[in-house]
Amino acid sequence: MTHLDPPGGHGRPAVSSASATAALARCVSVEPAKFAAAHWGHTPLLSRAAELPDPAGFTDLLSPADADELLSRRGLRTPFLRVARDGQLVPAARWTGGGGAGAEIGDQVLDERVLEQYAAGATLVLQGLHRIWPPLVDFARDLGLALHQPLQINAYLTPAGSQGFATHYDTHDVFVLQVDGRKHWRIHPPVLPDPLERQPWGGRADEVGATAQGPAALDVVLAPGDALYLPRGWLHSAQAQDASSLHLTVGIRALTRYALVEELLALAAEDQRLRASLPFGTDVADPDGIEPELTETVEALRDWLLRADPGAVAARLRQRAWPAARPAPIRPLAQAHALAALDADARVTVRPGLRWQLAPHGSDTVALRLFDRTITLPVSCEPAARVLLSGAVTRVGDLPGLPDDADRVTLTRRLLREAVVVPA
Repeated sequence: MTHLDPPGGHGRPAVSSASATAALARCVSVEPAKFAAAHWGHTPLLSRAAELPDPAGFTDLLSPADADELLSRRGLRTPFLRVARDGQLVPAARWTGGGGAGAEIGDQVLDERVLEQYAAGATLVLQGLHRIWPPLVDFARDLGLALHQPLQINAYLTPAGSQGFATHYDTHDVFVLQVDGRKHWRIHPPVLPDPLERQPWGGRADEVGATAQGPAALDVVLAPGDALYLPRGWLHSAQAQDASSLHLTVGIRALTRYALVEELLALAAEDQRLRASLPFGTDVADPDGIEPELTETVEALRDWLLRADPGAVAARLRQRAWPAARPAPIRPLAQAHALAALDADARVTVRPGLRWQLAPHGSDTVALRLFDRTITLPVSCEPAARVLLSGAVTRVGDLPGLPDDADRVTLTRRLLREAVVVPA
């Protein structure tokens, strides 16, 4: 994370490094290399608005008026909203229902019921905004490139003086971006450093509660434009001050070394020694009885791990990680029009945020691996495909390696239809 790689290739999304750098700079007041070495996965970082490149704050990403728009006029459905009060989630049935004629589905957010909950002190959590609010769709894509990790973005709207959730920890790293109002944060060290997703705070509620009674590692009030980074596992609680508060939480779904262990163990099923049955009559409840088998199994596993293929592990991790970070949305109607009108003078570019790998596939084809499928192309198309995937805007008639414009248009039409490239 000490530098940003060129767009595209090896699974890296095609987004400009400048955009990625700018997105990260909005969240941290130190250089990327220092953030990576001193804070990433280790310690919190408070960045005041005056220390960030845009002291005006984050209202361009989501303002209070934008939140009202989402809650009232966009037909939101669960789970794009959660409501919390007194540390507990309010059942969705209390603030959802049908939307009237032609929209009778019963899990739609009802604005008058949301008002009732909010006026009574409930916190509103707008979820998955990286999928439904355009400025945050773009911001999440750029920041995801800077971190090389998939992201999710939620917004928290808290009435004056209220606290939505009790002290807890998250199983993913977060950036907190204070948009409006002021919120008091109390941060305590982890009771379980680096928790996995399968290790939520509820299983350690007593430890969390006891630690929360002790001195805070960080006790701060975030004002508009301030940012806070919290590694996973750090305990936190937040309370709005004398006015309502709106902040964004960027959740970073980082893969861990345990993910490598999981994929290594899945691949270990290829080893016949590890597939062998335990001896007849083994008492698996007897430590002495299983000790010889455990010793032999550990030895077999160690031998297999020493022969583990990094390529096979990377392929499995790709299948896990790539679908978690979608590329930029496409416009289906504009894409279809571009297909119909395509000629050698058309200009196209790779779909922003697209992760891809181009690799040999037999003697006469290449495989273009994407986040949700693999496309096979003739090997003669590889030079042109690499140009199209480079991130540059390209005139179709200028694509290299193909004999004529008809072949160039055919390749580009295929990649347009597959949503690999988009009209420039």
